[in-house]
Formats: sequence, C-alpha cells, structure tokens
Amino acid sequence: MRPEQGLLTDLDRHFARFMSRLAGGPSPELELAAALASHATGQGDICINLRQWARRVRWSEATAESTETLESAEALEPSAFTPPPIGEWLSALRASPVVGRPGERQPLVLDRRGRLYLYRYWSYEHQLAEDLLQRAEAAPEIPDEARLRADLDCLYPRHPDLVGPDWQKVAAAVAALKQVCVISGGPGTGKTSTVLRILALLTGQTDGRPLRMALAAPTGKAAARLQEAIRAAKPSLGLEPERLAQIPEEASTLHRLLGARPDAVSFRHDRDNPLPLDVLVVDEVSMVGLALLAKTVAALPDGARLILLGDKDQLASVEAGAVLGEICAGGGRTSPEFRARLAALTGEALPRGRESPSPLADAIVLLRHSFRFGAASGIGALARAINRGRAAEALELLENATHEDIAWRTLTDPAELPERLTEPVTAGFAPYLRAARDGAGPMEVFARFNQFRVLCALRRGPFGVEASNGLCEEILRGRGLIDPRQDWYLGRPVMIVRNDYNLRLFNGDVGITLPDPEDPQRMRVFFLGNDGALRGFAPARLPEHETVYAMTVHKSQGSEFDRVLVVTPNEPSPVLSRELLYTALTRAKQQASFYGEPAVFAAAIERRLRRSSGLRDRLWVEPRVGDAG
Repeated sequence: MRPEQGLLTDLDRHFARFMSRLAGGPSPELELAAALASHATGQGDICINLRQWARRVRWSEATAESTETLESAEALEPSAFTPPPIGEWLSALRASPVVGRPGERQPLVLDRRGRLYLYRYWSYEHQLAEDLLQRAEAAPEIPDEARLRADLDCLYPRHPDLVGPDWQKVAAAVAALKQVCVISGGPGTGKTSTVLRILALLTGQTDGRPLRMALAAPTGKAAARLQEAIRAAKPSLGLEPERLAQIPEEASTLHRLLGARPDAVSFRHDRDNPLPLDVLVVDEVSMVGLALLAKTVAALPDGARLILLGDKDQLASVEAGAVLGEICAGGGRTSPEFRARLAALTGEALPRGRESPSPLADAIVLLRHSFRFGAASGIGALARAINRGRAAEALELLENATHEDIAWRTLTDPAELPERLTEPVTAGFAPYLRAARDGAGPMEVFARFNQFRVLCALRRGPFGVEASNGLCEEILRGRGLIDPRQDWYLGRPVMIVRNDYNLRLFNGDVGITLPDPEDPQRMRVFFLGNDGALRGFAPARLPEHETVYAMTVHKSQGSEFDRVLVVTPNEPSPVLSRELLYTALTRAKQQASFYGEPAVFAAAIERRLRRSSGLRDRLWVEPRVGDAG
C-alpha cells in the first residue's frame, strides 16, 4: 500500500527517529519526510515527491482529512503533527544536517522539484541516467557501411504480412550504430528473433575479430526462455560456422552474470572490475529494478554494446523502480539526422516524430507489428484496449464472446469459485498429471504442465493465490487425479520462494514431484535448469516453497503458457491496474479467460501504475541538467 493507504512499518518509524537523532534533536518535519521516503522505497517508488504528496493530502489542525486518509500520520510522534506549508517544509528539510542537495553525500537527498530520496536510490538513479546518456552519445566505429547494409537486407527479408516500416530491421541498424539500443514490443512482435539477427549482424562488422557476447535475464525462467528461443532459431540464420559460433546459446540470470555474493549487495563485477564483454543482451527488462540495472550497466566496459529488450507496458519490477517504462518514455522521437541515416541503411521510410533534447531518443525502437496476434486475434484486440485505457471496449470484447481466444466469466461471490473453476482446472491440469502417472519423462511432464496456469491478482483472500491453490488441489483430488493421502504426491508442482545459493535454487524456480529414476518408490522434485538439464532434490532439502497450480501475475512474468485463467477480486484493490491486466493477458499464447466483477475490472483498466522517480526527467526532460540545486 502507498503511504496514504496504510500504516507505516516499524522500519519506517525507526528510520525516521534515527534521522531525527542524527540531526541533533527532535524534528517532526524531518521525521515525517524521512518516514515517507523510507515507506516509498518499500512500495516500489524511488523517492517521495513531497510537493505532490502535500497537494493530495488536505490537513486540519489535528488530523489528516482527505479522500485518502493518511493513517500513517498516527504512527509518528507527535501523532497529530501538521506539516507547515510545502515551501516552509522544504526549507526546513534543506536546513537539516542529514538532508543534502543532489551530489552531496547525506542520508537523505532533496532535489529542487521536491523529491526526497534515500541517498543510495538517488545514487542509483543518477548513475544509471549518466551511464545511459553517455552510451547513447557514443558512436561505435562502423568499418564497412556497405556490408552493414547488405547484411541488413540479407538478415531481414521483407515479411509479406508487414505493413509500414520493418521496425525489426530498424532496431538492428540502431544496435549496429549505437552503444546502447532499447527494444520494446508486445508479445509476438519478434523481440527475440530481432536480437538474434542483431548478434549475427554484429559478427560481420568486426573485420574478423571474434566478439564476446552474453545473454542475460532477471530470472531463471526468463533466461531459460531466451536461451531456448536463441537455440531453436540460430541454425536458420544460414551464416558461416565461425560467425554462428560467436552467438551464445546459454543465457544466465543477471545475478549470476555479475557474480552475486551471498549476504552482499555488491557484485564481483562492477565499474572497477568490468565484465569481459563486447555485447550484452538483457531480456525482460521490465522486471529489472533500478538498483540491479544500474549495477549491470556500470559493470560494462566503456566500448561494449548494451541491448535491452522488454515490454514497456508490462508490470514494473517488484523491486523499486519502473525503469523500462521511463527509459522508453521518449521513444519514437528520432532526430532528423539519425532518421535519415537509418533510412539510407535500411531502405525503410520512417515517419517523422517530435524531436527530443535527449541523445537516448535515437537509441529506442518500439516494435509495432505482432506476428502472433493478427487482426482477428481477441488477445491482440484486448491488449490494445487495455493499454489504451478503454475499459468499455475491453469489457465489450470479453462479454460479447466474438473471439474464441478470450473469455469472460462474471464472478462476484467467493462461494461460486469451486463450481466455476472445476471444469477449466480439470481440463487444464489433467494432461500433465496423466502423463506423470503414465510414466512420461520429466521433459514431457514439464511441457504439459506449462500449457495452463491459474493467475491471481492477489496473494491472500478468497480470490488469491493461497486459496486458489488449495481449491485446485481439492478439485484434482475429487477427480482422482492426485493422491489425497500424500503431501508429496505424484505430479505436485512447487515454486521456490526463498533463494538457496548452496542448492542453486532461486525465488520463482518451479519444480514437479516425480519418481526417482534410480528408486521409483521414492519421490524427488525436479527442476529444469537454464542449461536444459534436470536436477532432482529430496523434498526435505528444498528451501521455502509453495504449491503452484496458481501464481500471482507478478510471479508469472518471464513465463508464457498456452492458456491462462485469470482470477480477479470482487472489490477494488491497490494492486489492480492496467499493467497487471495486460501482463496477465499476455502470458497466454492461445487463450485467456478472465473471472471477475465487471466494475472492478473496468476500474483496474482505468488505473495506471505510477511510481515516483526522477529518472524520466533525467533522461528526457533535462538530460545533462538533471535535478541539481
């Protein structure tokens, strides 16, 4: 919950009082501001914008009065503290010895726009913006533009269904001409195919010098998907063996790539010990928080290329920041000079756009055409309606049942869940459970399990993940598909929820309970590694875990399923947003069903997820000026 929607935590209160003591004496103004800054980072914001906060909350002399009651004020001392007018409040903070201006090393940083940061988050934001802008301004040497043009034509033949510019080809040209290239697109727009051909393109621009390349993603699931896609498509490129050999087939998590150290926030690779790479590709960047992306970019050598892939419209990271969305905020504003150069290289007629003062504008490409969801696709039409905030149109698409790949079921009472879910849950999970019972190999069982998933907006409550997993087990037991007498029954799927570096099992990893090949009477839980190898563990050895027929939409990021069933609550929730519904929908490759209450669904589409941050201003509004002063 945001500060005005719930109580501050003990950590927020202790931090506020510590700041007051560090400043030399009681200061209610400082305590409130420090508590809000601490709370904001815990909720995914990078900072708290005190000017906006003060405008939203109307104060009386003793209590907080607003449409959004500030219960958190009661957690401070004195409990009825009324902050002064915003100008006086900001002046008091600037006079505090623990509050610095941007660039000053103090526990709190207050910029001229009234944004208050914990120092480390100001540092991450400043560092990432500077690094991205520097890379956007750099221009790698292109030894042979004629060959670059020929390779672009060879690697990107015109698709017969394409109308308008071939943005994949444009993205490849940008990646060749720039040290940083950001590619955003929805499902089926060909992000992975594009980046594979970009890597092939770059191998032909080095005068025979081999390139050191790496593929990475924020989670093991996302890394595995990237790896599988690259391996499957690589043979179709038709390149010489020496060029193909340069394209990596293994993807790792960012933590493994950077050299994570247990119980440490720093990595083995950093600015002083950079990664030995010429090209780094990072997939699913929408899932990467500010701190991790800042550390990743800082660990790249000065001359290395950085290619960032993702979908800017998806949910932001569970960590602080909405980085990809803010990086892409000025996309489509290519400078006239660079647009002319791209047109000459690609032969594509590129539309004009508003110019931007930021050098990053030339480094961003938005893929528009979905090859998976065509004009007749209900998933595609619904995704567009959700992204544009058109709630009535989205509900009409679902309720009219004119598209076979999307469906709606009104669900207002939790008591209706068992009846409504019995048939789809049975149909969705029976194939993998029967395959496990019939002795199919683990790879086949995993493939069938990934055909279907229940996704929930919430974790707790009657419409949440915990209740849904219990209900799924109850349904499957009733249909005789799982053994009701065992906790570790054949086919039980589990998700790891706490990292175990010794076992190399990490939050989000999914395993399935199957017989041990060496002793079929004993059950083991098998996990599919990034390298495609299976690893089995005794159930007693697993770190903290939970059954995973149902998962939150957040946890589903980086995964795709043939079909999804999305359960939303019957009352509004701060969790429900346009981004959450879009992310849930686009986990489905073939069919998506939504179960919920129409008014709540419509309200979620109208609510955009906003995170307080200064990154957008640093990159787009005032590049190279930022928030100093």
